[in-house]
Amino acid sequence: MASGPAAVSGAIASSGEQKNYPFALSVLITLFFMWGFLTCLNDIIIPHLKTLFTLNYAQAMLIQFAFFMAYFVVSIPAGFLMKKVGYKNGIVIGLTIMAIACFMFIPSAKYQVYGMFLTAFFVLAAGITILQVAANPYVAVLGKPATASSRLTLAQAFNSLGTTIAPYLGAIVILGVAMKATEKLNASAKAASDIAAYNQTIASSVQIPYIVLGLILLALAIFFMIVKLPKLQGLATHHDHVAAAGEKASAWAYKHLTLGAVGIFVYVGAEVAIGSFLVNYLSQNYIAGYTEAKAGGMVALYWGGAMIGRFIGSAVQKSIAPNKVLAFNALVAIILVLISMLTFGHLAMFAILAVGLFNSVMFPTIFCLAIEDLGVHTNQGSGILCAAIVGGAIIPVVQGFIADIIGIHHCFIIPVLCYLYIAYYGIKGCKH
Repeated sequence: MASGPAAVSGAIASSGEQKNYPFALSVLITLFFMWGFLTCLNDIIIPHLKTLFTLNYAQAMLIQFAFFMAYFVVSIPAGFLMKKVGYKNGIVIGLTIMAIACFMFIPSAKYQVYGMFLTAFFVLAAGITILQVAANPYVAVLGKPATASSRLTLAQAFNSLGTTIAPYLGAIVILGVAMKATEKLNASAKAASDIAAYNQTIASSVQIPYIVLGLILLALAIFFMIVKLPKLQGLATHHDHVAAAGEKASAWAYKHLTLGAVGIFVYVGAEVAIGSFLVNYLSQNYIAGYTEAKAGGMVALYWGGAMIGRFIGSAVQKSIAPNKVLAFNALVAIILVLISMLTFGHLAMFAILAVGLFNSVMFPTIFCLAIEDLGVHTNQGSGILCAAIVGGAIIPVVQGFIADIIGIHHCFIIPVLCYLYIAYYGIKGCKH
């Protein structure tokens, strides 16, 4: 998932001369991997809990609603927290909250209460939000200013690595257990005791992965408490002190910023919605007919495409205008989704999976185009764009309602509309 919103929260400088900090950079990159892994694990949990609680698609998408709503609620308070406790302590707090959230899955699974699961997802995302606000500035400052963008790109690539690995491992550890339990239930007389045991097995299969992840996060929190990292001072850019002639009263007055916020909203919503439906979509007999475990492994191709696309897009944008790359990718994404909606079998499957490759550059490109030339309002604009990530909470639920009405095959019309807007923004909306 995208990790960029906090990276532009303000220029950060170390207390001494800029140096290379390979050790600090390497340990910080592990954080990008972890929050990418945990975010994308949702795509495996959604069909799992849908089966356990017999949910319709809209109800299942409440997982993403709870998760991404935390970005909207926590991002601004997290910025104030960094000013109060510092970025290193912010990392420790974020990791600790994430660990607590992982352990919350234990009682959630034991008592099999959907509301408890949703609460755990919200708390987990709250910790990830704090971690992003804290970690991105560290990565930006650990080296020469001229190569800050390169370091962030590298860190985001590891974030994508986490989103690629999570579906594959989750499919083995979580959905694989569920598949075996289902086979065992089908072979039994399906007495009440058999069904109760089945439900408990399905719920318990979530516990062990999150317990392991919680322990890893706690170990990381302790590690960051004792490791020495460069002391950072929150220094605003020169734009924060001097308003240039002709600047407007608020970031909201810049049309390309407000339209860009809508772009972030629909992009995150489309990316998350497609990823959330993939396991159920690929399980349909008219698409691939895969078991949920096998379909979960295929989700890795969707997120892996985003990782590869980031490297390609970074090179392409050196010679082609970013807005043109954005519009092209959005138009190709539209074509791919429509192909998937209008066809069947492996063509429909690979078309929807290929969308991940073209998703890759959308978030950072929209973000950069939207904050261009905001001057004194750059920080405010960044906050607006960060809050727009809440699209990941709302659009999947909307798609869930559509799926319950017209079926899962054609509910992807919602991402098509999202990509249409992104194409418009690349062609015209970003101009100012």
